[in-house]
Amino acid sequence: MPNRLAEATSPYLLQHADNPIDWWEWSDEAFAEAQRRDVPVLLSVGYAACHWCHVMAHESFSDTETAAQVNRDFVAIKVDREERPDIDAVYMAATQAMTGQGGWPMTCFLTPIGEPFHCGTYYPPTPRHGMPGFRQLLDAVTRAWTEDGARVRGAAGEIAARLADAARAEPTPVPVDPDVLDSAVAGLAADFDAERGGFGGAPKFPPSMVLEFLLRHHERTGSADALRMVERTCDAMARGGMYDQLAGGFARYSVDAGWVVPHFEKMLYDNALLLRVYVHWARRTGSPLATRVAEETAGFLLHDLRTPDGGFASALDADTDGVEGLTYSWTPGQLAEVLTPEDATWAAQLLEVTQAGTFEHGASTLQLLRDPDDPERWERVRTVLSAARSTRPQPARDDKVVTAWNGMAVQALAEAGAALGRLDWVAAAEETADLLLRLHVVDGRLRRSSRDGVVGAAPGVLDDHACLVEGLLALHQATGDPGRLAAAVEILDLAVARFRGDGPGSWFDTADDAEELLHRPREITDNATPAGGSAMTNALLTASVLVDEERSGRYRELAEESVRAVGGLFARHARFAGHWLTAAEASASGPPQVALVGPVGDPDREELLARARALVPGGGVVVPGDPDAPGVPLLAARPLVADRPAAYVCRGFVCDRPVTTPEELAALL
Repeated sequence: MPNRLAEATSPYLLQHADNPIDWWEWSDEAFAEAQRRDVPVLLSVGYAACHWCHVMAHESFSDTETAAQVNRDFVAIKVDREERPDIDAVYMAATQAMTGQGGWPMTCFLTPIGEPFHCGTYYPPTPRHGMPGFRQLLDAVTRAWTEDGARVRGAAGEIAARLADAARAEPTPVPVDPDVLDSAVAGLAADFDAERGGFGGAPKFPPSMVLEFLLRHHERTGSADALRMVERTCDAMARGGMYDQLAGGFARYSVDAGWVVPHFEKMLYDNALLLRVYVHWARRTGSPLATRVAEETAGFLLHDLRTPDGGFASALDADTDGVEGLTYSWTPGQLAEVLTPEDATWAAQLLEVTQAGTFEHGASTLQLLRDPDDPERWERVRTVLSAARSTRPQPARDDKVVTAWNGMAVQALAEAGAALGRLDWVAAAEETADLLLRLHVVDGRLRRSSRDGVVGAAPGVLDDHACLVEGLLALHQATGDPGRLAAAVEILDLAVARFRGDGPGSWFDTADDAEELLHRPREITDNATPAGGSAMTNALLTASVLVDEERSGRYRELAEESVRAVGGLFARHARFAGHWLTAAEASASGPPQVALVGPVGDPDREELLARARALVPGGGVVVPGDPDAPGVPLLAARPLVADRPAAYVCRGFVCDRPVTTPEELAALL
């Protein structure tokens, strides 16, 4: 019989709707029930594509005896961390404080007023590798609650108070100048894996935001070291098993230091962020590999993650039928089943498929460590392998549409489409933006997610607002549409009003009228996705060079305050401040603006526009349109020159003389 999760909009919660555990969604009613029964709350937090979440669900949450124990002694609450990142952030802080580490599934035991007293992550059904069994843990928690409840409640209150104090602490502002940015690059170089690319050892995560910063630093300074780190890492990631050599798109991370064996879940946010990196690398250097990977990653987004209503699904699962990597790995025998003997031998050598294997049970992940010696043969083999793989069981898809991640996809596709001349990608980004503005804005406020055209109740957090603004601003530049700029400014002003912190440059992740949790969460560092504050800073800085002079100064001041507020991170923790550093680099370079006036379709205009988009540094803006186009401040008082299309290169509100040839424009940029 389905439990209370049967009506949830989250695919993760729906995965647990048939558990024998009587799960509640996060609600006041659930905590009231714990108060009424005087039992602790079991809070379980995860997400749909999480491998170990599936394992614990199969081992423990589907077990009738475990369920009976949970239902008798606890009120059980299940939370999708992607739908409620605020709840996840609060209790992840508690988990990390108590255990020194975090992860999902996250397992927390709370008092009936939500204060944590014991936290952990995955627990096996029976004791294993020094971990207690889950039912053993349930017994211990119940015994402590019933025999020493006053002490447990007191300790939980102390923990909650310490967490709240830590959340209120403000970092010491540090002025950020070019020397600070140079020091950040030096710090990254010291941690760089020159042989295999990336930073640190295993597991290795794609450092997309750090790579964006390094590209911008190279553009501003000409640093060969910065570009070397970008190119080595991008090359290694694209040629390794973490990249899908058949269908495009990147897995979440590599379990080894050489990018060979991925953790197979594919996340929308990783692929949106990496699409930007590869298209910017292609734009800056003309790398054929960068261009190919950008095209294939955009194709993956549009083919595998597109939803019927024009959004993008959150993820593809790590598992297929409970087996991680089942869809993606190959043996020599499996190649021989679908290819001719000659092609099977050739493909095995090309794709590093060996008898010993690189993955489990003698299977291999596919790598493309060198370009094929016969591109036409490779395309034929790739087509056959892709078709064969499509007949295998496929990973499940988490098809909820998250505002922030869809905003990232809008930005990536708009930028990539403009850079590579793919108007279809820009059109897809416009469709997604329309969906978010139509469905996710309810009574003037932004919601976090939707599924199958039904918007969820969870309110939008800071990164939802900021990433949607960044996407809309990218669309404004790709199309010249003033409506995109107007929508971005409206959301940006709302975010400034609702999420700004007390100190200069500080931001909260939840709005000032959001549900009151143990404390108001505020993530400062960039992790798998940009921190809300860093995304907001980038949005403010980009907007500052697109809006009227009055708003421009206010946005610029807020952006610079925000960079200073976290400046202490840059020298010591640059790996976790990549998106902040991209904003700092854009600020250091201007950022420059190019206003390009002329009729659509005019060959001179299109040539100027292509040159501007190729040469403007990261963080700079290019806006095409008619002279004095309504609602586009950058085009105001920018006439044609001798009836010819013209480009105006500006920094702030100071512009160079207009130019009419690509050569003149290149000299200015």
